[in-house]
Amino acid sequence: MNTSDFEKLLGQDDPLDDDHFHDRCGVVGVWLHPDDAQIEDKSGQKRTAIFPAANYAYLGLHALQHRGQESAGIVASDGENLRNYRSMGLVNDIFSKDILKRLPGLHAIGHVRYSTSGDSSIKNAQPFLINYAQGQLAIAHNGNLTNAFGLRKELEAEGHIFQSTMDTEVIMHLTAKSRHTSITKRVAEALSRVEGAFSVVLLSERKLYAARDPYGFRPLALGKLGDHSYIVASESCAFSLVDAEFIREIEPGEMIVVNEEGDIKSYRPFDTFGKVPSAQCIFERIYFARPDTMLDNRSVYDVRMELGRTLAKEHPIEADLVIPVPDSGTIAALGYANESGIPFGMGLIRNHYVGRTFIEPAQQIRQFGVRLKLSPVHSLLKGKRVIVVDDSIVRGTTSAKIVNTIRAAGAKEVHMRISSAPIVSPCYFGIDMPSYDELIAAKNKVDKVKNMINVDSLGYLSIDGMLQAVGDDPKSYCHACFSGKYPIKLSQQERQEEVDFFKKRTGKDIE
Repeated sequence: MNTSDFEKLLGQDDPLDDDHFHDRCGVVGVWLHPDDAQIEDKSGQKRTAIFPAANYAYLGLHALQHRGQESAGIVASDGENLRNYRSMGLVNDIFSKDILKRLPGLHAIGHVRYSTSGDSSIKNAQPFLINYAQGQLAIAHNGNLTNAFGLRKELEAEGHIFQSTMDTEVIMHLTAKSRHTSITKRVAEALSRVEGAFSVVLLSERKLYAARDPYGFRPLALGKLGDHSYIVASESCAFSLVDAEFIREIEPGEMIVVNEEGDIKSYRPFDTFGKVPSAQCIFERIYFARPDTMLDNRSVYDVRMELGRTLAKEHPIEADLVIPVPDSGTIAALGYANESGIPFGMGLIRNHYVGRTFIEPAQQIRQFGVRLKLSPVHSLLKGKRVIVVDDSIVRGTTSAKIVNTIRAAGAKEVHMRISSAPIVSPCYFGIDMPSYDELIAAKNKVDKVKNMINVDSLGYLSIDGMLQAVGDDPKSYCHACFSGKYPIKLSQQERQEEVDFFKKRTGKDIE
């Protein structure tokens, strides 16, 4: 097959673009108690029994690497000074033993990033660290502040100078300008002024703070290390790597503080603004979170199995084989196969060693497209009626390439099943999502999408089926990307984008 044939088959898009959403910042905070950190040996000398906090943060970030591969950083406190190290790249490439030795102390916070707000550069890598009137303070943030632009203009008019383009920096300036003498009250006041999605960890010289926005968009969990020490992380999967015990999730609207004595105090700084309904991100359950994470006291693995089972009930089809798009569709495909009784097989094998920074040895390799990542098992697919299960279709470009690859391997029929509803609206709460014009389901009915990705049939999970599979309380989740119903009032700019697209699509104004 010549190059032009490959172009026709696979297109010339980035071969590493998996056509999934990218949000996925991850945060971790560690507070080690001196009683856990020191033991007395046989000679009566005290020695360190556990790693410094930065080492635990490093391991926690490893477990959260799936949430962001662009940059990573750690800030550590020895009780008197905060020290930080940030760089672009993967956790393992950034933090050597020598680097970690430069971050001593029993308290630390860390961050992995995939940019959703702000440029992709070292100046936007987190955690941020500032010196201000009360000392030093560091912050790591997962989410997106919907009123950050307005607050930034207000602060700049007052003379504040910003060092990055990140919305997170707004929180730091609001904390620094507060007139409260208590750092806890300063942080609470700052967080009370921002809107949107935030799960944050903050570190002063002697205290660790963790807070979640009143809607609970992004996850945040609390675990215990040893007898008196604690760890906070975006996902509970970070706890098993450091032998920490999962205690509970930080609740929406809650801020916890681990003080100098190692006591945890819980605050509700947002209650004065009235109770708001929970709006936890449903896509965390469908795709973002690692399968071994617990969300709402339920295993993400179990949720994805149920999504697959529900999908099989809603969209049955006669077929010979169920295969996933690895790795995102694997568990849902297992659920579909179990419910339908159709055999499960790994018809596509993923190459895990192709990263986002892959450099092509020759331009022609771009034409191999998706095959750099996914290779078909010809002996399994040839002559079969195949059901392909994935978690979502965003632009449709990669789905079409995958389907054509399966057909080229000899599949008799290809049926696509998606374990979520059609994505019709952008997200403004911390997910790097295409605009309306790029979302294939926002502009096209299911039958047209089916033809565009070249499948014999296409079935999406319904919103009701998706909500029932995910949790006991369907009203507690944000599903704006599927329904267009946003739990927070959008900014004027975001609202205008929505109005313009709706009018373009329907010829009518939104009421």
